Amino acid sequence: MDIRATLDGRPVGAALNDSPVARDFAALLPLTLDLEDFHGIERIADLPRKLDTSGAPEPVAAKVGDLAYYAPWGNLALFHQDGPAPSADLLILGRLDVSTDRLGRATRITIEAAS
Repeated sequence: MDIRATLDGRPVGAALNDSPVARDFAALLPLTLDLEDFHGIERIADLPRKLDTSGAPEPVAAKVGDLAYYAPWGNLALFHQDGPAPSADLLILGRLDVSTDRLGRATRITIEAAS
């Protein structure tokens, strides 16, 4: 699923996977979210509502560039370092094609459906 994303006003390549959770996330678009650091591994932001996690894919460890959803907190996570071991609570939604450095410094993301 193609999407348009900007980090701090500059476009980045982005795509969502075809999981039910990613489709529920896409229903929230467009979104502009302020990002904050979390443990020097990811940038996080609260979503306007929790996503439906039924039918979620098998857990995998987050990798650099992954766009993920942390179900217990209902937040979006953008990984600029490889994440922890696979967890059923962390669901990969898609990927951002951006440098680790730029992602690690990002303060705002805007995500829109591709036209």
